[in-house]
Amino acid sequence: MLLVDTDFNRVPEGTESGFVQTEDNVKIRWARWAPTGAPLKGTVTIVQGRTEFIEKYFEVVEELRARGFYVVAFDLRGQGGSERLLKNKRRGHVESFDEFALDLHAVLDNVSLSDCPGPHFLLGHSTGGAVVMHANRRLKTKIDRAVLTAPLVGLAMSGRIRKFAGALAKSLVWVGMGNAFVPGGNDKILVDYDGNTLTSDPDRFKRMNDILEAAPQLGLGSPTVSWFRAMGMATERFKEPEFQIEFGVPSLVIGAGRDEIVSTDDAEELCRSCPGMSFLEIRGSRHEILMERDPYREQFWAAFDAFIPGSAD
Repeated sequence: MLLVDTDFNRVPEGTESGFVQTEDNVKIRWARWAPTGAPLKGTVTIVQGRTEFIEKYFEVVEELRARGFYVVAFDLRGQGGSERLLKNKRRGHVESFDEFALDLHAVLDNVSLSDCPGPHFLLGHSTGGAVVMHANRRLKTKIDRAVLTAPLVGLAMSGRIRKFAGALAKSLVWVGMGNAFVPGGNDKILVDYDGNTLTSDPDRFKRMNDILEAAPQLGLGSPTVSWFRAMGMATERFKEPEFQIEFGVPSLVIGAGRDEIVSTDDAEELCRSCPGMSFLEIRGSRHEILMERDPYREQFWAAFDAFIPGSAD
């Protein structure tokens, strides 16, 4: 089995899984499930955030299946069970978000669109949301709608610090240090619950850490300088009027009110400028809305059901 099965996080029944090769010959791990509820309502492909992996989304997978959806999940290159790009496999690395877009299109073309019924929807989180936006041009004819939770439109830091960090990353890449961890980065894959900025739900947080303790090969440390540089270039593009006009996938952006990782204000500002996006904030939620406490998750699912055609009971 390509997925990690544990007593506290069982692989959902009826799992199909495998690898798909991207246009630039990177192996991407994917998994797929048929719906358990009726009527059939289409297919949702999950686009994960940085450091994430398929196993982390089993609860979400079952919730989508119960709603009548086929579900496809995959690991972006360099993380989870997909091919790692550097000798030090704990370094989250990419040269350009174009590469992440290749991962998404490979999975859509060879797993979701080829073998699952439409209409087709995307559920992207954090970096996954940025990948969806970055891949916009080739998604217009493939995807009907997208829901993006806490999308990476900009980091939660001041404009001055962003400019300094961006300039530093550019300089470090120029002198050949693109494969190094960002300054202060490390290969640590586990974090303590106290003071964490991901979720206020101790049980779901523990489950995330328990999966990594059982399968440390799924874990990922800090990003590399090149990853940070690529992220900055991608998010700068989101500010361009041309991008905002041409964005063609109707999308619901759901921001986290207590997000300390990405900027909820930046996401809301983008939605005001982009006709194809609408915005909702879940007050009190930390960054990982889908891994949050039930009251926050219930707000997410209510918004999802209202936005994705046919998903409400």
